[in-house]
Order: sequence, then C-alpha cells, then structure tokens
Amino acid sequence: MPNATIYDVAGKAQVSLATVSRVLNNPDKVNEATRERVLAVIKELGYRPNAIARGLASRKTTTVGIVLSDVTRASTSQLLGGIIDIAKKYNYSIKLFSINGELDLQETIRTVVSEQVDGILFLDDELASDQMEMINKQFDDANIPMVLTNVLTRDKKIPSVAVDYEKASYEITKELLEKGRKDIYLLSTVRRYSVNVEKEAGYSLAMKEAGLEPRIFKTSGDIAINTPHFTEYFKNNHVDAAIGVRDSIAVSFMNVIEDLGYKVPDECAVVGFQNTKYAKLSRPNLTCVDTPVYDIGAVAMRLLTKIMKNEEIDNINIKLPHTVIRRKSA
Repeated sequence: MPNATIYDVAGKAQVSLATVSRVLNNPDKVNEATRERVLAVIKELGYRPNAIARGLASRKTTTVGIVLSDVTRASTSQLLGGIIDIAKKYNYSIKLFSINGELDLQETIRTVVSEQVDGILFLDDELASDQMEMINKQFDDANIPMVLTNVLTRDKKIPSVAVDYEKASYEITKELLEKGRKDIYLLSTVRRYSVNVEKEAGYSLAMKEAGLEPRIFKTSGDIAINTPHFTEYFKNNHVDAAIGVRDSIAVSFMNVIEDLGYKVPDECAVVGFQNTKYAKLSRPNLTCVDTPVYDIGAVAMRLLTKIMKNEEIDNINIKLPHTVIRRKSA
C-alpha cells in the first residue's frame, strides 16, 4: 500500500493507535502475539513511521470507551452519570459503543479495538462466559485495559466493580422469611443478565435453607409484556411476597397484584432492586435493596484510571456495599 499510515496499520492489525506506537517505541510493553501481528502488518503495508507520526501516535488519547447494550434502563443512566463525573475530573473524553446481538458483538469489539482509546468500561451484562473470555482476550491482545462495570464474571483476573448481588438477594429473602412470608416469588427476566443470575442464586439458597421450593417467575422488563404475564398467573396462584430484580418490574407486579384484590403490604409484601425513581413514584412507595449504581460507575472509572496509569492496586475485584431502603410496600 503506497503511503501507508499508522491508521492503516492499526485498522488492519485490529489494535489501537497507542498499541502501534508501543510496538514502535516500547516493544517490550506489548505481548508477543500482538507485537508480531503489528510488525507483520507494518511489513506487509510497507509502513515507514516518521518522527511526526511517532509523536502523534505516542501521545495519550485521554479517551475511554464504554461498551453497553441497553441505554433505556434507569440503572444505565445512573452508571453513566458516575463514570462521566469522574472522567471529567481527569479530562477524559468518552466514546460509546452499543452492542445488539451476537453478530453485532463481534463487529463492535473489532471497532473498539481499532479506535484510539486508552481503556474500556464494559457495561453489557448479558454475555455468556465464553463470550466474555473472547472479549477479554481481544482487549488483552490489543493491550487495552478493561473494567467490568456492574457486570459479574467468575474470572477474578478481570477487573470489576459491582455489588455482591447474591448476598443482597439472600439477605432480603431471609428477612421476608423471618417475617413469616412463605409464598415468596423472585420476579426475574427471561433474558440472561449476569446480575440477575446472582440474584436468583441468593434467593434460591435462602428458600432452600428454609425448606421451601424456590419460585422464580421469569418475564420481561417491558410493562406491556409482564403485566398480562402477572395477571394471568397470579389469578390462580397465591403469593405473599415478591422480590423484583428491577424496581420497574416490582412496581408493575404491585399494580397487578392490587388489581387482583391483594392488600400491599398486609397480604403481599413487594421489594425492588436498585432504588431508582420508580420506587418513590409508586403507591405505596417501594421498599428496595439499594444498589449504589452511580458509585459503581464512579469507582469503575477510578479503577480504570489507576490501571491505565500503572498505579499500584490492592484489589481489582471491588464489591460495594448495599443497603435496604424501607418504605411502605414491605
């Protein structure tokens, strides 16, 4: 390729401009596989870096990429708020990358890798373990640090910031059991979210310890879908407590159950997860497991900053505390 540029090299090698720069200026800081791939592309394209190009490529981009799948959830906007506030303090700019489906996942990751970003905050919590391994490997090969933000994985080598959702779900279920509730349902989602998997695990453990069968009702976060689901099922099935994996699901359920003649909280206690604006807008106000989503975003941005600056880090898997906000629904 005549007059090949550093951008051509980065795009073909599927790495960032910063990685190409490190290969040229500090090759010992790039893992062997990535280094060899970049050098092979440089040779193939006949790229000859000049002093200006080297200086351009080696400067810090001060840009963080955020990968997410759904911007409509209230929790996502809170996460972004925490991230952006900390990013501003460090004069970082933000690039958003949206994923929608398996094919889009692969294409998005390729796009992210080819962009000039210093690090990645990963907010998509719908991925299976093999997908997460693939993504982590691609970012690792490209020397782009990644922090999972309110996303859970069993791989403790991947930096992450979240809440111990299994513990939180276990504790709120135990509290409802101690109050004498027995027909307790967990209102979860058909779509797989890593945080909901943990909530289901904590709830199930508490129910089994009490000698009760776990009752996980899976539906959608869309009110147009979950309202008829709840109405049809609970016309003929008794419930005296329910925990929604999201506030919006809990409020939707509470509206249905009251229409069916239940008195909340006397005959049926309802608890949400998150403590979003929906909790205060509902009637009665919703009792919630308060997960500090804004703080998760802020702490994740701070952790990523430390990694990018090669600062010493005591713990790369941070669990923030949760609390219970007690209102009138339970």
